[in-house]
Order: sequence, then C-alpha cells, then structure tokens
Amino acid sequence: MPEPDGAPRGRDGRSRVQRAHGGGASGRDGPAYGALDLGTNNCRLLIARPARDGFRVVDSFSRIVRLGEGLSRTGRLDPGAMDRAYDALGLCAERVMRRGVESARLSAVATQACRQAENGAEFIERVRKGTGLRLRIIDPVEEARLSVEGCLNLIDPRAEAVLVIDVGGGSTELSWLRRSGGEMKTVGWMSAPLGVVTLAERHPEPDGAGDAWFEAMVGDMGAALDAGGFEDAEFRRLFTEGKGHLVGTSGAITSLAGVHLNLRRYQRDLVDGLWMTRADCEAAAAKLKALGPQGRADEACIGPDRADLVLAGAAILEAVQRAWPSERVRVADRGLREGLLLEQMRAAKKATRRRRGRGRGRSQAAGAGGPET
Repeated sequence: MPEPDGAPRGRDGRSRVQRAHGGGASGRDGPAYGALDLGTNNCRLLIARPARDGFRVVDSFSRIVRLGEGLSRTGRLDPGAMDRAYDALGLCAERVMRRGVESARLSAVATQACRQAENGAEFIERVRKGTGLRLRIIDPVEEARLSVEGCLNLIDPRAEAVLVIDVGGGSTELSWLRRSGGEMKTVGWMSAPLGVVTLAERHPEPDGAGDAWFEAMVGDMGAALDAGGFEDAEFRRLFTEGKGHLVGTSGAITSLAGVHLNLRRYQRDLVDGLWMTRADCEAAAAKLKALGPQGRADEACIGPDRADLVLAGAAILEAVQRAWPSERVRVADRGLREGLLLEQMRAAKKATRRRRGRGRGRSQAAGAGGPET
C-alpha cells in the first residue's frame, strides 16, 4: 500500500517508510526497479530507486482482485476473477512503462492461486501476450524467504528468536528465525494451505455469527499448523522465556492494527512497525466480531472488499499465537515486494562491483605488458 503524500516527515524531510528502508537523497537518482506480486487476493506493485541503505519508493499500486475466488471448490481460476486480475495487471504495466522500469529490473511473481489452479499457467501466458508482463510462479519456499527479507529491519535487535507470519489469500507462510553469530537465520519454515480467502470460503459467516464460528476457523488453522510438524526445542525455549516475538505481514494483520489504533483512514506510517500485544490483537478481533459484516465494511481500515475476510485473518493470527505464545507482535506493512526489490538491488550492486574489478584487472594487465620507460 502506498505511503500517503501527507505522511508525517522528520527533520531530514524523509517519511518514516523512507527512513525504514534507507531512503533519501543519494546525490542523483539511480535506475528504477519494480516488484509486482499477484496473490490470491491482491495485485500489488512497488517501484523504487536505490538509496544509501535500501531504496526510496517512487510509486506503488494495490488492488483487491480476488483471483482465487472459488478456486478451492473448482480447482480452476474463475473467468471473472481472471478478468479483474488482468485489468489490474494492465494498470501495473502502464505504471512500469511510465516510470521507466526496464524489463531486466522488473521482478513480477505470482503465488498460491496460480500455483494451485489447473489453468494458472494459461492465465500467466494470457497476461504475457496482452500486457507484456512476464509473471513467474514462485514456490512457497521462495515466497517465505522473500517475505522474511522484506521484514528483516523490523526485528527487535535484542530478540533471539522470531516467527514471521505472512498471511496470504490462499496460503500462510511461516518462517522461524533464530539468532546465530549476531545474525537472524531461518531454522524452519512451512506453508499452510489456508489463507483469508480459502478459510473464509470454508467457513461462510452465518447470521448472528458467534464465537463458535470464529473458533472453527481458529481450529482449522491450528490443525494445519500441527500438520506442518515444525518443532525445535531451543526455539520453543526462547519463546517460552520471552526472548522471541512475532512479525505479522499481510493486509489482514495491518487491518487489525488500524482497528486497534481507531484510525479514521489507513495510515501506513502509523501501522508499519507498530508493536501490538496479544491482548491488543484479541481486543481488535472482538471488536470486529461485534461490528458484524456491515459494521466491518464501514470501518475505514477495512472497507467492503475486506469485510468478509478480515476475521479469517484474525483467526489465523490467533491460531499461530496459541501454537507459539508471544506477548509481542510487530506489524509489517511490507514483505514480498520489498524482498524482491532488495534482492534485485543487491544483485545489481554485486554485478557492478564485479565489472569494476575486471576493469581494474585489465588496466593493470595492460600496464604490466606495456613498454618500459
């Protein structure tokens, strides 16, 4: 989600998200890079330029397309859902061209819906022919790794263990990180085949929905976590001793944060990096349950497009908190796209250094073989 133009800025003129990613003046503008993420629920684009320690966002786009609508029942992408996603991708292609992002500097990926659907590859080809965008379907391992990469600078430097939760529309990726030699390293991961869309479709909200309906969703996610089978005695000890925390990245979790803050409109600079306690998360979920479908649709940080999904996201977070108790959750309005950008920029920087190194080597060789003076 883009940072609002009116977001609070510090004395250096940079907004909070720019400071978080090392953005700011860097002498002259570098080339523009793009990261496009087509998920089960959202289509999101981020365009940025390299900065001193990260990147500076120059454009972004986000639209709920519900590409995975009905997929869990039919095994195929619905024609209407594909049309919605195609239209959004067409807008992304226009922004990419307008911002001068070269094809080599655009990383476009598709996740669970296209992975799972029988016609996922056909849709990717339709997008290539119609928009020029070359989407790559990534596996859950890469999806989890990129989400972690995008959230690394939100980890408490004092923490010894962290669980990163990326709640998608069709799946939820979890990555367990433990500090080793001063760095956080992934010690385990899993992809649960439940996201906000699939869980909401499995448990349609009944009239006058009560705790039993919500608990059924929590139970389903809990069973998926059990089936994943990750267990690490040392990691468990660190969490039990309060030396670890959760990082939650997704629209479902940022929406919970917005409700917790009672925001009249969504403000990324207030949500991204926010610490919430487990009690805060439970209170926000309770408020959403009490509001009912229409009340949730009227909430500024949710809206009608997310009204039927946000409690599925709260149930997923609750199941994770029960399985891995922690009093602290860091909310991340960042993840896979940011991970893609950082990875691209890091690779480009390494390539530049290699070219310079080869150039110096050739100069030295030419000098060594030249005539003596």
